[in-house]
Amino acid sequence: MSARLSTVQARLLPHGPLDVVRQVVLFVVAYQLYRLVRGLADDPGSATAAFSNARDLIHVEQALNIFVEPSLQAFAAGQEWLLDGASWMYINTQSSITLGALAWLYLFRNASFYFVRNMFLAAFGLALIGYTVFPTAPPRFFPEWGFFDAVSDFTGVGQDSVTINELFNPYAAVPSMHVAFALMISVPLARLVRWRALKVIWGLYPVIVVFVIVVTANHFIADAVLGAVAAGLGALAARALGRARPHEWAFLPAQPAEPAVLVGRPAEATAAP
Repeated sequence: MSARLSTVQARLLPHGPLDVVRQVVLFVVAYQLYRLVRGLADDPGSATAAFSNARDLIHVEQALNIFVEPSLQAFAAGQEWLLDGASWMYINTQSSITLGALAWLYLFRNASFYFVRNMFLAAFGLALIGYTVFPTAPPRFFPEWGFFDAVSDFTGVGQDSVTINELFNPYAAVPSMHVAFALMISVPLARLVRWRALKVIWGLYPVIVVFVIVVTANHFIADAVLGAVAAGLGALAARALGRARPHEWAFLPAQPAEPAVLVGRPAEATAAP
């Protein structure tokens, strides 16, 4: 029984339980940095800048003839099931779906997890800079353009409530990390999963997320584009780090490693990334 448990642990936790703690701590630290930046949103000057920046985005999109967000939300509002589904997706894309994807990567494609982790952390760092220098109010704060808060209507909890405001930055629209996170889990998973149907689903996932953030009036299309840019820059940073430590941080689109072997070396001899 002891040998069997050791085999299961080697397969699921090739670097041991302490490495799991290390990864959790890294993401907790990242969230605390987000909370620190979120505190800046309470500054009245930041709120004024956020609304001004959002109006500037609207004017840019109008000049480019891509300001279609009010029409898309009006269309979704005519299909209650569609808007409710989008609201549910908006809530879960940043929580259960993203966390579930990261957990699956860690447990079943561990050799590639660290590349994705580095990509997330790099892109999130860029996002924190964006939230600081370019705070932007989401479309739901502009009812004069026909927008309404679909997620609040769905949950019955206002996104301007004290609890929500304590957890999330109301002016963290640029870049859209919903889109960045969607790309950073969908591209690796589309390459790593075996079933073709799952590859297609993950390939479509970022497109679905873009639709979701727009019809719920939580992001402009420009936010989505900048979120994709953040994900791309995060991938470039992770690739550079992977070249620096190819045995630990490179992306390996291969089959899961055997229990005792990871990236061609004995698991017990491999340093935790």
